[in-house]
Amino acid sequence: MKSIQQEVISFLKQYYQSSEAETMTFWLLEKLYQVSQTDILMNKKVAESENLIKQKNEYLEKLKYYEPIQYVLGECYFCNRKFEVNASVLIPRPETEELVNYIYEQHQDNTPQKILDVGTGSGCIAISLALNFPSANVTAIDISEKALETAQKNAHNLKARVDFIRTDVLKWQPEDMWDIIVSNPPYIKEDEKNSMRKNVLDYEPHLALFVENNSPLVFYKAIAQIAQKSLNDNGFLYFEINEALGQETVAELEKMYFINIELIKDFYGKNRFVKAQYKSSKFMSK
Repeated sequence: MKSIQQEVISFLKQYYQSSEAETMTFWLLEKLYQVSQTDILMNKKVAESENLIKQKNEYLEKLKYYEPIQYVLGECYFCNRKFEVNASVLIPRPETEELVNYIYEQHQDNTPQKILDVGTGSGCIAISLALNFPSANVTAIDISEKALETAQKNAHNLKARVDFIRTDVLKWQPEDMWDIIVSNPPYIKEDEKNSMRKNVLDYEPHLALFVENNSPLVFYKAIAQIAQKSLNDNGFLYFEINEALGQETVAELEKMYFINIELIKDFYGKNRFVKAQYKSSKFMSK
């Protein structure tokens, strides 16, 4: 195993920084040989075969062109659970794990009965919340049929009870009501593309990433408008946001009469989440 590990690391270091190459090597070997990191470190003996060598070379060829390893392997971990991912869905980020964990911490003593996830992608938020709150009814929407197919597979594999709906949030007029509405919508402005890594730009779905420069909060406004009509009294709205648009997002929610608005930093100290509460009497009194 040690020789295979060194071979893969040496190859990947031609294209990636050492620490990234080492991490990717662990993931690749774990998937390919069905071993753990401990097995690799302990130099466990594994049987090579033509098929394994062929698969390994195919993986490395894709990584050579900076295809994200999560897409190469077809999976990633989110909140300690394995999710299927492909080019139709955004790769779940650690920051989004923070959001899910924060929601759980805020509501574990008062379980929400109904939760809506807007722009579900792989389903990572909706599924994680459904598993964290087993008694809750969770609904997830997305405009992409392929993304919903992936999310449904993940829900099935993880035995999570989630209702999936294909719809365009900019046109949607739901009749249901929820205690929590959560979303990680597209929030990267077109003019920020130049600062992004090649593997994100070339492979991840732009539909899930980018918004026009002149309307970067378009999805936040639409979701907040839905929340005004579809959040139960004292319900909560949670957003993952563009770090550069925190104050603007808060200002929009203030204009729409949300209360108890909080701008929350991620583990890097960046403005990354917004929490707001809704009370219908506050809106009606304006």
